Amino acid sequence: MSMPQVGQPAPDFELPNEKGEIVRLSDQRGQPVILFFYPKDDTPGCTAEVCNLRDDYSQFRQAGIVLLGISADPVKSHAKFQRKYSLPFSLLADVDTEVCQAYGVWVTKKLFGREYMGIARTTFAIDAQGVISHVFEGVDPEIHSRELLTSLGAATG
Repeated sequence: MSMPQVGQPAPDFELPNEKGEIVRLSDQRGQPVILFFYPKDDTPGCTAEVCNLRDDYSQFRQAGIVLLGISADPVKSHAKFQRKYSLPFSLLADVDTEVCQAYGVWVTKKLFGREYMGIARTTFAIDAQGVISHVFEGVDPEIHSRELLTSLGAATG
C-alpha cells in the first residue's frame, strides 16, 4: 500500500500494547498523536530512538501529545523492551504487519546484498481530528525526538 500523505485521515487501527491491552487510534481523538514505526525492539538504532523520546517525554506530555510506537515484534518483546529502558509510552505489536502495510512502511530492504521485508523507520504526526499533519521518513534515531518537538512547536528548551 502507498503511504498516507499530509492532509489525509490517518488509517485507524487496533493493536495490543506491551500489556496486551487493545489500543485504537480512534480512541486518541481530541489529542495529537505521534505514531512512530521502528524496525525492531532492543536494536541500537531503535533503542536510541525510544530513549531519546523517553528523555523528552515530559515535553510531549506538556504539549498534550500522545506517543505510540509500532513494530512487528510481539507483545512479550515490547514488554521486555519497555521495562529495560523505562519507556513511559505504549509500544504496539503489529505482528501480522497489517498496520505497517496500511501506513506504507512495510517495505523491501537490503542488507549485505540480501533483500527482505521490514519496517522503514517513519513517523506520522496526527492532529487531534485524526488527520496526518506531518510525515517524517528516513528518520535519524539520534535526533528524531528533538526534530519532532521543533517541527511541532513543542520544544521548550
